Amino acid sequence: MQTELLHLWNKCLDIIKENLSEEQYNVWFTPILPHSFNEKKELRLHVPSDFCRDYIEKNFRRQLYSAILQVFGSGTKLFYLVSSLPREMDGGAGRLSEKGGDGNDSAKPSNWNSYLNPKYRFENYFESDCNKLVYSVSEAITKNPGKTTYNPLFIYGPSGVGKTHLCHAIGNRIQELHPSEKVLYLSAHLFSLQYTNAVRKGQVNDFLFFYQDVDVLILDDIQELIGKDKTQNTFFHIFNHLHQLNKQLILTSDKAPVDLQGMEERLITRLKWGLTAELRRPDLNLRKQILKNRITSDGIVIPDEAFNFIVDNVTENVRDLEGILVSLIANSLVNNKEIDLALTKYIVGQTIRVEKKQVSIQMIQDIVCKYFNLETTAIQTNSRKREVVQARQITMYLAKKYTDNSFSHIGKIVGKRDHATVLYACKTIKDQIETSKEVRNSIEEIEMKLRN
Repeated sequence: MQTELLHLWNKCLDIIKENLSEEQYNVWFTPILPHSFNEKKELRLHVPSDFCRDYIEKNFRRQLYSAILQVFGSGTKLFYLVSSLPREMDGGAGRLSEKGGDGNDSAKPSNWNSYLNPKYRFENYFESDCNKLVYSVSEAITKNPGKTTYNPLFIYGPSGVGKTHLCHAIGNRIQELHPSEKVLYLSAHLFSLQYTNAVRKGQVNDFLFFYQDVDVLILDDIQELIGKDKTQNTFFHIFNHLHQLNKQLILTSDKAPVDLQGMEERLITRLKWGLTAELRRPDLNLRKQILKNRITSDGIVIPDEAFNFIVDNVTENVRDLEGILVSLIANSLVNNKEIDLALTKYIVGQTIRVEKKQVSIQMIQDIVCKYFNLETTAIQTNSRKREVVQARQITMYLAKKYTDNSFSHIGKIVGKRDHATVLYACKTIKDQIETSKEVRNSIEEIEMKLRN
């Protein structure tokens, strides 16, 4: 019976195909599967989503019904079976909601599980220069998911820089602003396991129907699909289907799309359709914000010198920052001792390698001049050009911060200036750091070069 039904439905598809463009046919009719046809002449078809059903009814009703009447005969009644399984695809066949040809119910099921972590939100995701683009784009997506030019949004960066936090923040905000949207977050590893399980149990169609009915799909660590050709192929078709329907896709990886060796080229091409944005390692400003927030929420006290030591040395990722703070609190409680610089240095040294790089005045001078594109001899002259004066003062400020030399010795090395000139330069730069974002960013970049 099922073989005969499939044969009849294929006849319908042949008729429909003749009356539509190739793109219309592929997008709207290839995902449809016949379910049953009984003695009451009731034809039931699987469609992947309410939207798909409604779109076909609105735009291709004449072509569909004409083909059905030609193949199945006069008096045939059409019913749609719409996938609506808002749970993990763990092997269950899922429930199907039955709707007639004129049905219209696109509300999100009450038991839909998005698998979002409610603690990851925009309210505790801090913005800085290293994530400004991704942050602003993510907020724009939440206001109008699927309808912006940022679809798909592909976020990449090393482990621990906040990709997962941002994904959950986007999903949680969309659920707040658009409660009827079916938002789904999962890792690519889980997606792969679900697909393998669906194949093993002969439930690939249920798997496809479920994912094609999602409004916002957030797939974390897509590099996990590398080497899994069949899973990639399945995701490729899900991606195409959702993108055609203006459903929002958000993907993360530890590499840019062009560096995903082992990923199908056609899938890589689609990953680059929207916006590709890098999440860089946390800059000094972001590290300070994160650490201050954790200190405030945990209700602990850390002296300034310990705080500065952490943010100056723990530069790779957010996880290291938070892990060191947890270790500090634990050691302080166990040993009944206040957190100080000595304890902080010990904990940081146990977690990361703190380079004891010897910094000299000459090294600082070379790096500063290179940063401002000046000859290394420029700051030794009496030039009063703005960029030369600024480079000279920054050199003096950093020499005092990173070396044990006196004001007098620094002045002697940097252009044969006196003690008062160096003192004035240090005060000037310190004031500018507090009032000028441009100067603050320049100092941070130069300091990063000094540490590397």
